Amino acid sequence: MPMIHTPNLSDPDGFYEELIDAQRGLSDEQAQLMNAKLVLTLANHIGDREVLREALQVARPLGAATAG
Repeated sequence: MPMIHTPNLSDPDGFYEELIDAQRGLSDEQAQLMNAKLVLTLANHIGDREVLREALQVARPLGAATAG
C-alpha cells in the first residue's frame, strides 16, 4: 500500500481542533504520552512497515542529526 501524500481527511481543521481539545488540561508529559499512544495506535492500524518507514522519514525534521 503506497503512502498517501495528498490531503486525505474530510475535515483536517476539525481533526486538529479535536486533537488540541483532547490535550487541553494535560501536562506536557501527559500530552507527549498521549501523542506517543496515538502514533502507536495509528501505526498498528496501518500495519504496513514500508508505509510507516516512509512516514517516519516524512515527519523527521530536515537537517536533524541521525543517531549512531
